[in-house]
Amino acid sequence: MSDGVILAAQDLTKEFRGFFAVNGVNLMVQRGTVHALIGPNGAGKTTCFNLLTKFLSPTRGQITYNGRDITSLPPAGIARLGMVRSFQISAVFPHMTALENVRIALQRERGDSYDFWRSEKVLSVFDDRAAALLEEVGLTEFSGTLAEELPYGRKRALEIATTLALDPEMLLLDEPMAGMTQEDIDRISTLIKRVAKSRTVLMVEHNLSVVADLSDRITVLARGQVLAEGDYASISKDERVIEAYIGGGHE
Repeated sequence: MSDGVILAAQDLTKEFRGFFAVNGVNLMVQRGTVHALIGPNGAGKTTCFNLLTKFLSPTRGQITYNGRDITSLPPAGIARLGMVRSFQISAVFPHMTALENVRIALQRERGDSYDFWRSEKVLSVFDDRAAALLEEVGLTEFSGTLAEELPYGRKRALEIATTLALDPEMLLLDEPMAGMTQEDIDRISTLIKRVAKSRTVLMVEHNLSVVADLSDRITVLARGQVLAEGDYASISKDERVIEAYIGGGHE
């Protein structure tokens, strides 16, 4: 992938009745990298992530994606541009199979509507692509399994598959390892590495071992502001970062 900034924020600020959850954040995510957003409890990570993905509107500041100002666009608008968010809480249809979940996501190729009333025959045109996506995330053997019956880690993999169905250029992950066993963490980490080979990834993650393993660059937030930025080797030795985590505690 070509060099350059794919996502940037300038003076990104969110105020809630006098409280600045995010205050003057400047951020640049390089194309083709895995960029992690970390910090202790109350650092403003989730608010910042929600601002970048347009689930919150900033009090002030500007967000650009591929050089285009997206500050006023809704989440669906930025998704159409190729910037897609995967949620912290697994967002799949529990009473549909893994294949059916991915197939529903692929219906975007038909337009903006989800044709639940369409016949099985019409929707089956998506089966090959859906099966390929399930294979990509290691879920081929669970193709016919209802989403609600999948183990937690496999359900998160299915969520990533449905996100990939939208063919994102940039994937934004909200605590992808939350609530996982070590086995699941290892599996999803491998999956993210594979996915990141052809995409840019921005993730909020509290597991510092995962951050160290996956991230090319890390932005550390504290009290709603950027405290430090760099690779893991540099930020893990930064006295300000150490103090922030000791003082605030890990999430």
